Amino acid sequence: MVDENRKNERHQARMQRIKEKVDARINQAQEERGIVIVITGNGKGKSTSGFGTVARAVGHGLSASVIQFIKGTWACGERNLLEQNGCQFHVMATGFTWETQNREADIAAAQKVWQEAKRLLADPKTDLILLDELTYMVNYDYIDLDEVIDAIINRPINQHVVITGRGAHRTLLEIADTVSEVQSVKHAFEAGIKAQKGVDW
Repeated sequence: MVDENRKNERHQARMQRIKEKVDARINQAQEERGIVIVITGNGKGKSTSGFGTVARAVGHGLSASVIQFIKGTWACGERNLLEQNGCQFHVMATGFTWETQNREADIAAAQKVWQEAKRLLADPKTDLILLDELTYMVNYDYIDLDEVIDAIINRPINQHVVITGRGAHRTLLEIADTVSEVQSVKHAFEAGIKAQKGVDW
């Protein structure tokens, strides 16, 4: 019993030290403004994470919009749910670039959706924007990087932006407040398991 009491006392002392450090950091973080989040890497879950943030925002009554590149021809469970709760979607709707194999058509489709993104990035009534798979548009030169950076930097001060996709350009990483990298350890598709409705899409 004595040993158990000592363990409890040590645990409590350790947790108290952690609490003091956490509280000090919370007290230091007092700035309130919109943040830029980049979710990149070669693992599964980047768009899923981005949509989770949109769902959280909508759940708190914020105005959220989604600009969706690349995967626009697939059924989208997130869209089915979020549009019912007032979230705007603007979708490129061409599918994967290796399926279209038409650079000019892809650029035109990307530019059309990007114009909607620019409009929203200038709208103070839009609290959060998900730019899903934007990194590919920049890397393929479908959308000008400088134009993207300018629109994000000059957005309304309290607006949040979430960017997803592999190979995020270093300038996007530099202007981001939060960057997460999703790494692939294992993927069901590599084992011959097809994409599952409600889990993968």
